[in-house]
Amino acid sequence: MNWQEFFAMGGYGFYVWMSYGISLVVLLINFFLPVIQRKQLLRQLQLKQKRNKQS
Repeated sequence: MNWQEFFAMGGYGFYVWMSYGISLVVLLINFFLPVIQRKQLLRQLQLKQKRNKQS
């Protein structure tokens, strides 16, 4: 078995590798989106707290 046969996977390689790729993208989104949203929320809360102190 050579690498070309491995990546072709009996003619189904495109579908298999696309499913792996899509799964990886979804996992990355599920990891990074909450981190980004948390940072935005903390920034918003800091700004709101500064505005309340100035009032």
